[in-house]
Amino acid sequence: MRFDSVKELKGEVFRRLTGIQRNTFEAMAAVLSDAKCKQKAAGGKPNTLSVENQLLMVLEYWREYRTYFHIGQAYGISESAAYRNIKWCENTLAKSKSFRLPGRKAVAASDRAFDVVLIDATETPIERPKKQRRYYSGKKKRHTLKTQLVVEKSTRRILCIAHEKGRRHDFRLFKRSKVRLHPETKAVVDSGYQGLQRVHANTAMPKKRSKKNPLAATDKARNRATSSERVPCENVIAMLKRFKIIADRYRNRRRRFGLRFFLIAAIYNMELKVA
Repeated sequence: MRFDSVKELKGEVFRRLTGIQRNTFEAMAAVLSDAKCKQKAAGGKPNTLSVENQLLMVLEYWREYRTYFHIGQAYGISESAAYRNIKWCENTLAKSKSFRLPGRKAVAASDRAFDVVLIDATETPIERPKKQRRYYSGKKKRHTLKTQLVVEKSTRRILCIAHEKGRRHDFRLFKRSKVRLHPETKAVVDSGYQGLQRVHANTAMPKKRSKKNPLAATDKARNRATSSERVPCENVIAMLKRFKIIADRYRNRRRRFGLRFFLIAAIYNMELKVA
């Protein structure tokens, strides 16, 4: 897949192929072009691929999660060259101010910037690590990396993310992420965040039943209402997992996983502004 063969595609067809909209692609290409001009001024061997082809290579890697070898063969370069090109694009985009999340400080703003936030965690399978116990998720019954998302309900914008090993409990991940919610901001979470009510009083969470204490009809109705309120966060996670690199088993070094998830989340936010 080269840019010459897909540049005529527009609208939903382009998004289905690359995972992003055409105007987002052009914004990302502009950031890479500026960085490439500065790189040329500093000297060095010129890259044989255009900026558009380099960016298309990155999106193909994220979207389909093919190996560096297969992508290199498709673009007529070596496996190591494919890795260097993808790494350069990711690092350049991560340094740009255009691809940033609001962050934890925005969530804890003193003027109560958000009325309702949704908090949920998702897990990405990984290959079996050397220290297996730290990454083994009892919920998924496999080794995973866990990512927590804080989403604004009204706009469905991702505010901040945090990463941990799959063994880490959801509520403990929340405490380690150091997210501080405004007292008047309502937090809607699932039952994995038992204990959050003691930290943040304005929390909506499903009530759990037990053998001796079954749920009453009013409790069931309240649980259904809370679950319905959490649906937008699930939809956001599904949108991010269009990119198979965070949906399928992650094969790369784990230290780069956070950067890639951060970039995909920032691209998602950028497309929300355009929509």
